[in-house]
Amino acid sequence: MDRPCPLPPLSALRAFEAAARLASFTRAATELGLTQSAISHQVRALEDRLGTPLFTRDGKALIPTEAARTLLPFVREALQSLR
Repeated sequence: MDRPCPLPPLSALRAFEAAARLASFTRAATELGLTQSAISHQVRALEDRLGTPLFTRDGKALIPTEAARTLLPFVREALQSLR
Protein backbone atom coordinates (compact mmCIF):
# COMPACT_ATOMS: atom_id res chain seq x y z
CA MET A 1 0.00 0.00 0.00
CA ASP A 2 1.47 3.35 -1.06
CA ARG A 3 1.50 6.11 1.50
CA PRO A 4 0.48 9.56 0.29
CA CYS A 5 3.33 12.04 -0.03
CA PRO A 6 3.31 14.41 2.95
CA LEU A 7 2.44 18.02 2.28
CA PRO A 8 5.23 20.58 2.07
CA PRO A 9 5.70 22.77 5.14
CA LEU A 10 3.35 25.74 5.33
CA SER A 11 6.33 28.05 5.85
CA ALA A 12 7.81 26.99 2.51
CA LEU A 13 4.50 27.56 0.72
CA ARG A 14 4.13 31.00 2.30
CA ALA A 15 7.70 31.92 1.31
CA PHE A 16 7.12 30.72 -2.26
CA GLU A 17 3.83 32.61 -2.61
CA ALA A 18 5.26 35.87 -1.27
CA ALA A 19 8.41 35.63 -3.40
CA ALA A 20 6.37 34.93 -6.53
CA ARG A 21 3.89 37.72 -5.82
CA LEU A 22 6.53 40.29 -4.93
CA ALA A 23 9.17 39.05 -7.45
CA SER A 24 11.79 39.34 -4.72
CA PHE A 25 13.15 37.23 -1.88
CA THR A 26 14.08 40.44 -0.06
CA ARG A 27 10.58 41.94 -0.25
CA ALA A 28 9.05 38.56 0.69
CA ALA A 29 11.35 38.45 3.71
CA THR A 30 10.29 41.93 4.80
CA GLU A 31 6.60 41.06 4.43
CA LEU A 32 6.94 37.81 6.39
CA GLY A 33 9.30 39.17 9.04
CA LEU A 34 12.14 36.85 8.02
CA THR A 35 15.57 37.22 6.50
CA GLN A 36 16.23 37.02 2.79
CA SER A 37 18.32 33.94 3.52
CA ALA A 38 15.39 32.25 5.30
CA ILE A 39 13.13 32.85 2.29
CA SER A 40 15.79 31.49 -0.03
CA HIS A 41 16.23 28.37 2.10
CA GLN A 42 12.47 27.78 2.29
CA VAL A 43 12.08 28.10 -1.47
CA ARG A 44 15.12 25.88 -2.09
CA ALA A 45 13.65 23.22 0.23
CA LEU A 46 10.36 23.37 -1.67
CA GLU A 47 12.20 23.11 -5.00
CA ASP A 48 14.12 20.09 -3.69
CA ARG A 49 10.92 18.47 -2.48
CA LEU A 50 9.16 19.06 -5.81
CA GLY A 51 12.22 18.15 -7.84
CA THR A 52 12.01 21.24 -10.04
CA PRO A 53 13.20 24.86 -9.94
CA LEU A 54 10.53 27.43 -9.16
CA PHE A 55 12.48 30.57 -10.08
CA THR A 56 15.22 31.64 -12.41
CA ARG A 57 17.38 34.62 -11.64
CA ASP A 58 18.27 37.18 -14.28
CA GLY A 59 20.54 39.65 -12.55
CA LYS A 60 18.39 40.84 -9.66
CA ALA A 61 15.13 39.82 -11.33
CA LEU A 62 13.32 36.79 -9.89
CA ILE A 63 11.37 35.05 -12.64
CA PRO A 64 8.86 32.27 -11.88
CA THR A 65 9.36 29.11 -13.94
CA GLU A 66 6.50 27.35 -15.71
CA ALA A 67 6.27 25.00 -12.70
CA ALA A 68 5.89 28.00 -10.38
CA ARG A 69 3.23 29.57 -12.56
CA THR A 70 1.32 26.27 -12.50
CA LEU A 71 1.69 25.80 -8.73
CA LEU A 72 1.03 29.39 -7.64
CA PRO A 73 -2.78 29.50 -8.06
CA PHE A 74 -3.18 26.33 -6.00
CA VAL A 75 -0.93 27.65 -3.24
CA ARG A 76 -2.76 31.00 -3.20
CA GLU A 77 -6.12 29.26 -2.98
CA ALA A 78 -4.93 26.98 -0.16
CA LEU A 79 -3.46 29.87 1.83
CA GLN A 80 -6.63 31.91 1.32
CA SER A 81 -8.73 28.98 2.56
CA LEU A 82 -6.56 28.72 5.67
CA ARG A 83 -6.94 32.44 6.37
